[in-house]
Amino acid sequence: QVQLVESGGGLVQPGGSLRLSCAASGTVVTMYSMGWYRQAPGKQRELVANSPSGGAMYYADSVKGRFTISRDNNENTVYLQMNSLKPEDTAVYYCNAYLNYGSGPRDFWGQGTQVTVSS
Repeated sequence: QVQLVESGGGLVQPGGSLRLSCAASGTVVTMYSMGWYRQAPGKQRELVANSPSGGAMYYADSVKGRFTISRDNNENTVYLQMNSLKPEDTAVYYCNAYLNYGSGPRDFWGQGTQVTVSS
Protein backbone atom coordinates (compact mmCIF):
# COMPACT_ATOMS: atom_id res chain seq x y z
CA GLN A 1 0.00 0.00 0.00
CA VAL A 2 0.91 3.63 -0.33
CA GLN A 3 0.59 6.44 2.18
CA LEU A 4 0.64 10.16 1.49
CA VAL A 5 2.06 12.28 4.30
CA GLU A 6 1.47 16.03 4.18
CA SER A 7 3.16 18.87 6.01
CA GLY A 8 3.43 22.64 5.92
CA GLY A 9 0.02 23.99 6.83
CA GLY A 10 -0.58 26.65 9.44
CA LEU A 11 -1.76 30.16 10.20
CA VAL A 12 -0.59 33.03 8.01
CA GLN A 13 -1.59 36.65 7.55
CA PRO A 14 -3.15 37.85 4.30
CA GLY A 15 -0.47 38.43 1.72
CA GLY A 16 1.79 35.83 3.29
CA SER A 17 3.17 32.57 1.95
CA LEU A 18 3.13 28.91 2.85
CA ARG A 19 4.63 25.83 1.27
CA LEU A 20 2.88 22.48 1.48
CA SER A 21 4.67 19.18 0.98
CA CYS A 22 3.35 15.69 0.36
CA ALA A 23 5.46 12.55 0.14
CA ALA A 24 4.25 9.17 -1.06
CA SER A 25 5.70 6.21 0.81
CA GLY A 26 5.44 2.56 -0.10
CA THR A 27 5.69 0.79 -3.41
CA VAL A 28 4.90 3.04 -6.36
CA VAL A 29 5.08 1.26 -9.69
CA THR A 30 3.85 4.16 -11.80
CA MET A 31 2.94 7.68 -10.66
CA TYR A 32 0.40 9.14 -13.07
CA SER A 33 -0.30 12.44 -11.35
CA MET A 34 0.00 14.30 -8.08
CA GLY A 35 -2.03 17.27 -7.01
CA TRP A 36 -3.75 19.29 -4.34
CA TYR A 37 -7.39 19.72 -3.44
CA ARG A 38 -8.94 21.86 -0.75
CA GLN A 39 -12.18 21.94 1.18
CA ALA A 40 -13.47 24.97 3.02
CA PRO A 41 -16.19 24.69 5.70
CA GLY A 42 -19.58 24.16 4.11
CA LYS A 43 -18.14 23.79 0.63
CA GLN A 44 -17.30 20.92 -1.68
CA ARG A 45 -13.76 19.71 -2.15
CA GLU A 46 -12.20 21.44 -5.15
CA LEU A 47 -9.13 20.85 -7.28
CA VAL A 48 -6.48 23.49 -6.67
CA ALA A 49 -3.57 22.31 -8.80
CA ASN A 50 -2.52 19.13 -10.54
CA SER A 51 0.72 17.87 -12.05
CA PRO A 52 0.26 14.91 -14.41
CA SER A 53 3.38 12.97 -15.33
CA GLY A 54 4.46 14.23 -18.73
CA GLY A 55 1.48 16.56 -19.03
CA ALA A 56 0.57 20.18 -18.55
CA MET A 57 0.01 21.46 -15.06
CA TYR A 58 -3.46 22.63 -14.10
CA TYR A 59 -4.41 25.47 -11.79
CA ALA A 60 -7.81 26.59 -10.62
CA ASP A 61 -8.58 30.10 -11.83
CA SER A 62 -8.74 31.32 -8.23
CA VAL A 63 -5.06 30.48 -7.60
CA LYS A 64 -3.44 31.18 -10.97
CA GLY A 65 -0.46 33.47 -10.62
CA ARG A 66 -0.26 32.92 -6.85
CA PHE A 67 0.23 29.17 -6.36
CA THR A 68 2.89 26.96 -7.93
CA ILE A 69 2.86 23.17 -7.97
CA SER A 70 6.09 21.23 -8.37
CA ARG A 71 7.27 17.66 -8.03
CA ASP A 72 10.35 15.71 -7.09
CA ASN A 73 9.79 12.57 -9.14
CA ASN A 74 12.72 10.72 -7.58
CA GLU A 75 11.15 11.14 -4.14
CA ASN A 76 7.48 10.88 -5.22
CA THR A 77 6.90 14.21 -3.55
CA VAL A 78 4.69 17.10 -4.56
CA TYR A 79 4.84 20.67 -3.30
CA LEU A 80 2.46 23.60 -3.37
CA GLN A 81 4.01 27.03 -3.00
CA MET A 82 1.27 29.45 -2.01
CA ASN A 83 1.98 33.18 -2.25
CA SER A 84 -0.19 36.25 -1.80
CA LEU A 85 -2.56 34.24 0.34
CA LYS A 86 -6.09 35.51 0.84
CA PRO A 87 -8.65 34.73 3.55
CA GLU A 88 -10.68 32.83 0.96
CA ASP A 89 -7.76 30.38 0.62
CA THR A 90 -8.56 29.14 4.14
CA ALA A 91 -9.35 25.43 3.91
CA VAL A 92 -8.11 21.95 4.63
CA TYR A 93 -5.70 21.05 1.83
CA TYR A 94 -5.51 17.43 0.68
CA CYS A 95 -2.76 15.83 -1.33
CA ASN A 96 -3.86 13.43 -4.07
CA ALA A 97 -1.89 10.90 -6.09
CA TYR A 98 -3.16 8.73 -8.91
CA LEU A 99 -0.78 5.83 -9.15
CA ASN A 100 -0.27 2.11 -9.69
CA TYR A 101 1.09 0.38 -6.60
CA GLY A 102 1.12 -3.06 -8.23
CA SER A 103 -2.61 -3.84 -8.15
CA GLY A 104 -3.78 -1.39 -10.76
CA PRO A 105 -4.13 2.41 -10.73
CA ARG A 106 -6.18 4.17 -8.10
CA ASP A 107 -6.41 7.40 -6.13
CA PHE A 108 -4.67 7.91 -2.81
CA TRP A 109 -5.30 10.80 -0.41
CA GLY A 110 -3.34 12.51 2.33
CA GLN A 111 -4.78 13.15 5.75
CA GLY A 112 -5.27 16.87 5.11
CA THR A 113 -3.49 19.92 6.47
CA GLN A 114 -5.21 23.07 7.70
CA VAL A 115 -4.34 26.39 6.07
CA THR A 116 -5.77 29.46 7.79
CA VAL A 117 -5.31 32.94 6.34
CA SER A 118 -6.29 35.54 8.87
CA SER A 119 -5.06 38.74 10.44
